[in-house]
Amino acid sequence: MEAVIKKPKLEYSTLSLQKRLLSILLVVAFIFCAMFIRLFILQVGTSQTLQIKAVDQWVRSLPLKAKRGQITDINGNILAISYTSYDVYIRAKEVDEPIVTANYLSELLNLDFDKLYSKVKDVFISESLIKLNIPEDVAMKIAKRGLKGVYISENITRHYPYGKLLSQVLGYLTSDSVGQSGIESYYNKVLSGTNGKYLTQSDVVGITLNDSLNYYVEAIDGLNLTLTIDINIQNIVEKVLEKAISDHNPKKVSAVVLDPNTSEVIAMAISPSFDLNDVPRDDVENLMKLTKNTIVNDVFEPGSTFKIFTLASALEENLTNINETFYCPGYRIIDGEKIKCWKTTGHGNQTLVECVQNSCNCCFMDLAMRLGKDKLYSYLTSYGIGRNTGIDISGESCGIMIDKEKVQTVDLARIAFGQSIAVNELQLTNSICSVINGGTLRQPNLLKNYYDNNGNIIFNNINLISGKNVTSEVSKQMQYLLEMSLSKTGEMTFVEGYKVAGKTGTAQKYGEDGKIESGKYVSSFFGFLNNGDTPEYALLLCVDEASSGQYYGSVVAKPYAKEIFEGIIEYKNIQKVSNSIVVPEIEMPDLVGKSLTQALVILDKMKVNYEVSGEGSIIKSQFPSPFTKIKQSATLLINTN
Repeated sequence: MEAVIKKPKLEYSTLSLQKRLLSILLVVAFIFCAMFIRLFILQVGTSQTLQIKAVDQWVRSLPLKAKRGQITDINGNILAISYTSYDVYIRAKEVDEPIVTANYLSELLNLDFDKLYSKVKDVFISESLIKLNIPEDVAMKIAKRGLKGVYISENITRHYPYGKLLSQVLGYLTSDSVGQSGIESYYNKVLSGTNGKYLTQSDVVGITLNDSLNYYVEAIDGLNLTLTIDINIQNIVEKVLEKAISDHNPKKVSAVVLDPNTSEVIAMAISPSFDLNDVPRDDVENLMKLTKNTIVNDVFEPGSTFKIFTLASALEENLTNINETFYCPGYRIIDGEKIKCWKTTGHGNQTLVECVQNSCNCCFMDLAMRLGKDKLYSYLTSYGIGRNTGIDISGESCGIMIDKEKVQTVDLARIAFGQSIAVNELQLTNSICSVINGGTLRQPNLLKNYYDNNGNIIFNNINLISGKNVTSEVSKQMQYLLEMSLSKTGEMTFVEGYKVAGKTGTAQKYGEDGKIESGKYVSSFFGFLNNGDTPEYALLLCVDEASSGQYYGSVVAKPYAKEIFEGIIEYKNIQKVSNSIVVPEIEMPDLVGKSLTQALVILDKMKVNYEVSGEGSIIKSQFPSPFTKIKQSATLLINTN
């Protein structure tokens, strides 16, 4: 008889049933809460994003470019303007005749058929750009043809009426109208405005629905800029720079003209330049070279133009006066090191006025020794040396100064005449302006104001004061001394009948290894018109690496600065201070083969300005050549190497 196996009886207590029910309720509650949270996130947290995505799937859009604001000079002359052009797009899913469409557009727009046909057939891309910036008449032809899937959108094209003029200052745009350099980049947000859109509803595969709603989001035009630039003076400057390029074949020539009382930029030019309507985009290295604003972005050792700061500081501290006499044997020995004057034979006894006229290094070394490191550095800071000017151009260099704690006496001596220190050209010009305008350092600017299309001025620029340095009395003395610097042979002879003051500079260049590069110089000239009660038209002109054999600022830079001043005087119809000034012409003597001593005796008798190059004792060459007739106020270069 088989045994009967009994299964255990399952018993459920009230407590266990409650536990199971509670677990089920908790799971249901958790799922409900998770669904609620998810719905809350979708409907509240990300609803706007999802709506945007939904609209993006429901509609197709064509961009409507905002009109970029125009740029004008101080007189209202248009420097940059935008006009309407058109872009062509293809929506491949809507094209019903791919071959006909591709053939027509390739011929009309001068495009490669095969490349265009591949876009027309590519239904996996909702929209393809065919060509940018086509003219209106071509756009109208396409529209009248009525090809399905072909769309035309308005665009904005930039035009620069003056072409090459002011190219590094204005800058250029990318292909999609974004400022890439210069004013176009610095004020891009002000100029660009806000783009609009033209929206049409489409089905799930991207085909436009018939009788669908169309949406038009209007573009907001950019604001217009007025610059402080005077394009007529800019044109004068650029023509003179091109002449300097032709005469001396330098690496580059640059010039900046400021209003010395406000620091507004009147002209800023660099040659060689490029046509803003034909930007060389295919050569990036050349493009970067041509578009770089070296007046602001690069630094150089200024040479003798820097003596202006040493002189002004010493006068302000009452450490010298106009009648003081200095002796120059051709050198000073400082900390056991022999530092030469540019005229190695020496200038002998000379007054402070003659020291400035002769640009005597020894005199300025003496002044620096009297000032000392702390005072000289304090004054240089007050002139704005060693810090950015704040100009509205990107990438400004602040210059290079030796840390005051590390400056030796021999360094101080060199700084006094513009060595062992580096500045950018705008910084140098603006700092000298503070010395001659009564002692007020201002922030230079290119923007005058910006305004809307109705002529309402939105913003007026303010000429910010950056600091004070010398007194008005010292400023007047500096005006006089710099005027006398150009008047060795008589009053008002630089530009006949006009008071023009200035200072030349010549500085050797340094290579990447920090060593002096033989035969490479930056020749410069700073000057300003001093006809009235206040100085006008402060000009700095620099010639970088002249390869004509001459390199002194008095020979390479000064004559071109004179031409610029003459052009400004004629354009502004500035009246002469005196009509009786006559500068005689003289015939250059033949000095080649003579000793330096003999030559200098001859030139001193003739009252001719001269510069000596080299340390030899016999004249090897001269410029201008013998028997050439020149104005007595011109400068003769004699070479003993």
